[in-house]
Amino acid sequence: MNPERRAFLAGDEPDEVLVFFAESAVSDLGTLSQHGEQVSRGVVLVLEAERGRSAFEGATGVDPMALASSAMQAEGSLDLESFEGECPEGDGADDHAPRFVFAFAEEQNEEVGDLYAEGDVIHAYAVCECGTAYSDRWVVDE
Repeated sequence: MNPERRAFLAGDEPDEVLVFFAESAVSDLGTLSQHGEQVSRGVVLVLEAERGRSAFEGATGVDPMALASSAMQAEGSLDLESFEGECPEGDGADDHAPRFVFAFAEEQNEEVGDLYAEGDVIHAYAVCECGTAYSDRWVVDE
């Protein structure tokens, strides 16, 4: 894991976003891999927030904020180290792996309560290979 992704997952980069593209999600993975970290199923990039949103939308044709809105309707689980997930429609089969992921960190905010009072929170939104959009969120270090 590269240092940028490690810092993001530690909640140290609240002004950046993490984007993952599976090989099946984009036509030119080679170009993206020149700017990001090659992982087993695709490429992951950690970018300044506005640049990351633009890169995500450009590569997928999906507005990341629209993805977040639709994905919040279905909870699944995502692992931003392996880029494996549990799609709410899936049964653990390969056709239910994340096709692309958009994630950001939100700093601890005790005034808001809930998870946010416990520590920095990672929000992750995915689209599965089956087309289902889903979300996950967790407190950093849990």
